[in-house]
Amino acid sequence: MMGFRRTTTTLGISTALIMLLAGCSSGGAPPGSVASASAGTSEALGASPVPSQSSTGYPVTVENCGRSLTFDEAPSRVVTGYQPVLETLLALGLEDRIIGRLNFSENGPDGFLPGQKALYEAIPEINDTIVLPSKEIMLTQDADFVIDVSAISSFDPANGQATIEELDDAGAQVFITGGWCDAQGVRAFKIEDTIDDVRELGMIFGVTDRAEQLATEFEATLAGVRERVSGEEPVRVLAIDGGDGPVNAYGGSGLTDQMIDAAGGVNVLAGIDEDYTEVSVESIAAADPEAVLVSDYVVYFGEAFPSAEEKAEAVFPLIPESAAAQERRFQALPVAGQHPGYRNILTVELVARFLHPDAFD
Repeated sequence: MMGFRRTTTTLGISTALIMLLAGCSSGGAPPGSVASASAGTSEALGASPVPSQSSTGYPVTVENCGRSLTFDEAPSRVVTGYQPVLETLLALGLEDRIIGRLNFSENGPDGFLPGQKALYEAIPEINDTIVLPSKEIMLTQDADFVIDVSAISSFDPANGQATIEELDDAGAQVFITGGWCDAQGVRAFKIEDTIDDVRELGMIFGVTDRAEQLATEFEATLAGVRERVSGEEPVRVLAIDGGDGPVNAYGGSGLTDQMIDAAGGVNVLAGIDEDYTEVSVESIAAADPEAVLVSDYVVYFGEAFPSAEEKAEAVFPLIPESAAAQERRFQALPVAGQHPGYRNILTVELVARFLHPDAFD
């Protein structure tokens, strides 16, 4: 079984789906999806009209993964990594700058956000998987900007990929979202980091008006969710990515833990200081959750994975006395929402609606 997390965790960079994406298996989604969780919100963020763009004065300098990136003008030849970063740039109206993307057409519930499928199909595909291609292919793109969700997964010379330094030498500055520069950065992630990324990308590309609109919408959605669930009794949540012993699960740090908290839940594995790791059957059995969140994806690297329902049914026997198991209460989480980017705040709302449906009536 693989982990889908596009980052390294204690499990290393490869188990089934190459742990470099450190997320995990999943497929068919039960009721709800990021796009349908809040039609009004997702439509507003996915297909809202692009306002007039104001160009920030250049040069622009930002700090990213311990590097200072300076731009004398807006990047015009961009290669995007895993799905969330492409979605973010499309939401910023930057499709005409993107010269190469990866493939996520088979991601099932990870599908396409409103208005983005046609834009995705118009961009040349440079790899049929979810990681950046070989060094040779990357360097022939003549890119001036490369963006991805992890400094770990797509720039590994051991996998034949160009390093960040090699891309920089070739004239392509690399931007990593969410501070996922290393395992410590993954654990330290805060939901607000996605909003900060949007504003920084707006500065880099000279589309600060559009970026501010998106950032403001994100902030309003997040604040609205927190207000709705503030008076509710927190729900005990177990977040998993499959397995029946040990179980791939999400501990008390990082993005998924942040989403659970913002959505009015309590992570039953909060005592484990990891974003994503293997958890013993004994620890899972003692968790006693009221609800289960399951990382959901269908096909990666040409390999099929269990559906979210199948993964939930595999873990329920480990927690037979829990309310979650007795009520078969689980929600599929699109893994694109569990990596830094556009979907993070939408996924918070999806989780909140699942945990506290009455708060959204």
